[in-house]
Amino acid sequence: MKKIGIITDSHSGITQQQAEELGILVLPMPFYFNDECYYEDVSLSREEFFEKLDSGVKIATSQPAPADVMDLWDKGLEQFDEIVYIPISSGLSGSCATAITLALEKPYFGKVFVVDNGRVSTLLHRSVLDALEMVEEGYSAQEIKKMLEESRDKMVIYVGVETLEHLKQGGRISQAAAALGTVFQIKPVLKFDVGTLDPYKKCHGSAKARRAMIEAMQHDLETSFRDWQERGEVYLLAASSASQEVTEEWIKEITEAFPGMDLMCDELSLGVSCHIGRGGLGIGCSCRPKRR
Repeated sequence: MKKIGIITDSHSGITQQQAEELGILVLPMPFYFNDECYYEDVSLSREEFFEKLDSGVKIATSQPAPADVMDLWDKGLEQFDEIVYIPISSGLSGSCATAITLALEKPYFGKVFVVDNGRVSTLLHRSVLDALEMVEEGYSAQEIKKMLEESRDKMVIYVGVETLEHLKQGGRISQAAAALGTVFQIKPVLKFDVGTLDPYKKCHGSAKARRAMIEAMQHDLETSFRDWQERGEVYLLAASSASQEVTEEWIKEITEAFPGMDLMCDELSLGVSCHIGRGGLGIGCSCRPKRR
């Protein structure tokens, strides 16, 4: 049987230490602060990232260099016969399309299988865990890619934003809208669905935003994901860029709203946090990919 390895990028929120524990590889994402490049969880810690973000330093995200992608693939192919590479959604970054093109070239063709299943942050983390389960079940790299992509639309996540400042800087809302939102304590809720992050609802205050997210998740489990929920094949997920105290309160609120369901909560990946800022909270779900 061929040995199959799993590689993802740091948009998954999986740290280098966690990757080592899982037996996978994680490509660190580059960030530019005042034109100086840092790599997530390598030369840039989470604490340093938020310190720089809060200081108002100019920040820019970037795709990983093709050479960095290929170097990590080469490292993977020293350990494994085939690689399943699961990067950030093609709807959020061009890095997925670049990886698909690179995988068509020698020596990667037929050895590296790039998955485009529209995931980021905790959803991407869950896809990595799904892929590892499939490896243990004996599926080939090509089969794993196909099953993950077939489950592309079987997920959703809602993210509540504490501050509008970073959405304004990213051009997602106007300066006037940000100012009015701050005055009236507007807390937008964003929805990540099939590869894109879009506005979902505007709420007055953080408590109402959290309640709106939980109600949206309850509705989705009763409708869109009802069949998976009845079979016990839905993974409940959460994410946070808030303090430990606020995160623990959020976890408690979710577990009380969804009794009996296991919950996996991650720190919100830095690639998302740069647009969200501190204080972001998310809730979502992902369905177990259907086996062939």
